This record gives sequence, structure tokens and C-alpha cells, in this order.
Amino acid sequence: MRAPTTLILTSAVASVTLLAGCGQPSETASGKPEVVTTTDVYGSVASVVAGDKATVHAIISDPAADPHEYETTASDALAVSKAAVLVANGAGYDDFAGKLLDTAGGKSVLVDVATLSGLPGSSTGLPGQAGAALPPAAPDFNEHVWYNLPTVATLADRIAAELGKADAGDAATFTANAARFKTSLDRLNAKITAIAGAHRGARVAVTEPVPGYLIQAAGLVDVTPPALPHAVESGTDAPAGVLDETLRLFQGPDKVKVLLVNSQTGGATTDQLTKAANAAGVPVVAVTETLPAGTTDYVSWMGDEIDRLAAALDQR
Repeated sequence: MRAPTTLILTSAVASVTLLAGCGQPSETASGKPEVVTTTDVYGSVASVVAGDKATVHAIISDPAADPHEYETTASDALAVSKAAVLVANGAGYDDFAGKLLDTAGGKSVLVDVATLSGLPGSSTGLPGQAGAALPPAAPDFNEHVWYNLPTVATLADRIAAELGKADAGDAATFTANAARFKTSLDRLNAKITAIAGAHRGARVAVTEPVPGYLIQAAGLVDVTPPALPHAVESGTDAPAGVLDETLRLFQGPDKVKVLLVNSQTGGATTDQLTKAANAAGVPVVAVTETLPAGTTDYVSWMGDEIDRLAAALDQR
């Protein structure tokens, strides 16, 4: 559960208008197909694919909102009832989406991004909870799959395909928009590959598992005791022994190169780790779980985080 944070994030992310992205779903009166997404992260991807041929409505666009705890509204149900496509993360992250779909009569095509990813553990093959419509993932699965760029590329293609079914006349446009978006992801992948080439095997620490897929793709090694990010993400205190073990990562000649902090959460553990990193001269890189305030472009957002990670690693 998210708590207010005292961290200050300096960002050079460009702000790009999210086309029809987070407004109310009244735009369906235009006759264009609509995509509803659970978060603005997926809304930003869908908006690029939709262009001006479809509308996009993101249910959660507040950086302080926690999808795990989100309480749906009547307007959310109305949006889903009108949507051609409903994009949800799945894997227990936003189970409210399945319930909304059931309430709306199940007419929208549900895209479960975690299952779509095919990442190990993304789906246990078991049915979801009653009325949830989203299959569970393995207990240790990292549900933050939007940090996995191949998954985001696959999602863009899937949204294009589903919109093409809803509006066959504009199918080629949706496909072309997805292709251009994937080209921009290729540029991000090139940056990640460069980090791996320069810093493969570098040890890093995290406060939460949010950037896990980025860390893996960059060839870095997360040496944080797993119980610590799990505790922070759950809003509980890490056991004293686990906290002590983590604090030792900032000491000695083999100390970690970077601490990655989810800047949308706060708490005593996060503050203590940040202070320890600062005292040890270990760069702190802030990442976010959803789009930061004023940001609507996935590629610029993710590109900024990748650039800041690279710059932090280059300091050492």
C-alpha cells in the first residue's frame, strides 16, 4: 500500500498529451472504439496505438493511487460497459478489472498483460477468484510487467489487433501505429543493451521489486534480501535481521553500485536505506510504479529512468 513520500525526484521526462487518455468515457458518442485500461501506463501505450481513430480511458491516473487498493466507481463500470477492449495488468495487481468486466456484462475483450507476457510464473494455470476473471500468478512472480519491454511491444500489437477487429476500416492504421511505437522501444532496448555492455554483473539494491525486469535486462544483479522489498511493498516492517543485512550492502569495498527506490512509496525502511546509500556515496535512482504527475508518454518516462540508471552506474 502506497504512503506519502518525502523523496524528491528530478525528472527530465517530456510531457506529451495522452490522446483521449484519462478523460471521462463520454467520447464513445463519437462512434470510435474505446480502450479502457486499469492504469495510465497502459493508457499511454493504448493511446499511441489508437491515434485519433479510437479513444482511451485510464481508470487510474493519480500517481498516489494504489491499484491493489483501488475502489471502483459507477463511472468505471460505465466506461468498461462501452469499451471494445479492457487492458489489465493481471497477476493480482488490479483484480478489480475482472470484477468490472463481470459487472459490465463481459462484453469487452480482456487483455491480461501478465498472462500475455508469457514470463515464467505469470500464470499458474489455475482459475481466478470467483468473478475476478484474471488467473493468478506464482507467489514469487514480479507483477510489474510493464518494465519488461518485450511485453510492452507484444501488448501494442495485441491492442492493434483488437482495435482492428472493432474497426476493420482503420485496422491498418492501428497496426502502423503499433509498429512505430515498437521502433521507439527498440531505442530504449539499445540503451539497456549499452548498460549491460558497460556494467554487466554490477550489484544493485532495491526498496521494492518494481524495476526488477529492467535490472535483469540491463545485466545487473539485485542482491537485496527478498524479504525486504516484499515487506516494503506490503506496507510492513522488514525483520530487523533482514534490514541489517540490507544496510550492510552499502558498506565495504564491494558495496552496491546503485540503490533503486520507488519514489511513489515512503516509510521508515525506505528512508533508512536512502540515508545509508547517501552516506556511503551510493547513487540513488528514483523509479515509479505508474506515470509521474504531468507525464503521459511511456517511452519518455521509461527512457528517463534508463538514462538516470546509466548515469548513476557511470559514476562508480
